[in-house]
Amino acid sequence: MEKVQDKFLRYISIDTRSNEKSDTTPSTSIQFDLANLLVKELKELGLKDAHVDENCYVMATLKGNQENTKTIGLISHLDTSPDAKGNNIKPNIVENYNGYDIVLNKDENIVMKVSDFPYLKDYKGKTLITTDGTTLLGADDKAGIAEIMSAVEYFVNNKDIKHGDIKIAFTPDEEVGSGADKFDVEKFGADFAYTIDGSFLGEIEYENFNAASAQIDVYGTNIHPGTAKHKMKNSILIGMEFQSLLPEFQKPEYTEGYEGFYLLDEFIGGIEKTTMRYIIRDHNMDKFNQKKEFMKKACDFINEKYGKDTIEIQINDSYYNMKEKIEPVIDIVYSVVEAMKKVGVKPKIKAIRGGTDGARLSYMGLPTPNIFTGGFNFHGKFEAIAVEDMEKAVETIIETIKSYA
Repeated sequence: MEKVQDKFLRYISIDTRSNEKSDTTPSTSIQFDLANLLVKELKELGLKDAHVDENCYVMATLKGNQENTKTIGLISHLDTSPDAKGNNIKPNIVENYNGYDIVLNKDENIVMKVSDFPYLKDYKGKTLITTDGTTLLGADDKAGIAEIMSAVEYFVNNKDIKHGDIKIAFTPDEEVGSGADKFDVEKFGADFAYTIDGSFLGEIEYENFNAASAQIDVYGTNIHPGTAKHKMKNSILIGMEFQSLLPEFQKPEYTEGYEGFYLLDEFIGGIEKTTMRYIIRDHNMDKFNQKKEFMKKACDFINEKYGKDTIEIQINDSYYNMKEKIEPVIDIVYSVVEAMKKVGVKPKIKAIRGGTDGARLSYMGLPTPNIFTGGFNFHGKFEAIAVEDMEKAVETIIETIKSYA
């Protein structure tokens, strides 16, 4: 078998950044470059139905050799985050890591410091793959792709190992929140699935945020500043006042665990019009709804103070906590827990402070918890992954599938 590390390095060499401002699917045509390669490799492994559709969804089936067992889906996403440069990636391979600061780029003095990332000490003795400090790495989620492809290759090369049908999917645009938009659950044909899109070794997640986006438009009146007294209405300042009404300590920088937040993600303004974009997050549905209602009441206050139609709000829900859909079939989580134990990994069931394609898919009728990849510090120049943890992810996938035979 080809090493999972080699697959990973091949996949990260392909730029697949998505674009949140695009209205096409996929949001960037470059995602087809990796999709087409994966179809080729899947067909070479004998998965004859491997294909990519016009929206850049790759699907394939590894036929089972045992009847009357569950059909399991394995899913990862093709795209990488648009938040950082994703082309011309030059990975550093740090063998037998010593537990100290890692110089990513000597010329530009870019260092990944243990003081900033204390968990680096846990990787002492392992082989780390890092960036050169100028790009992201692409472990989110090309590590998941490499791990799925390695698991498929294992079953192809070990035909005596019993398993049911295994459904494979690689999706576009997860990083911009639309990875499940055109996912055909019926066509996929799995009883349940796992996204291989987590982080640290041993993590399995079946809870995530409830999520919404909000757009605030503030309208002002522009008057020459020399004659503006009692006439000018500065939408920038009113927008700032609106922000000040939100709870100070319900921001991402003050929250952790199950604590939700409001995030002011964009602020564009002039005296006559200001637009503010927020994301709203909470694991608890009641608190999630309260947050949305609080923003509406803050707008009502502004309109009462400055006049009707000074401020407008539009809120759209993005996805919901998949816990509600996973708990009735919780055994699909515990089968992974037992698989991890068998391969020597300590399971860590935790809630995602974010979302995955699995959250959307769970509400589309495909229960889909999330499994670790071994990567960390996603979406930026300090992204890294441990080769040994990638290998454990592959073993976990294999053992999980075997447990259903």
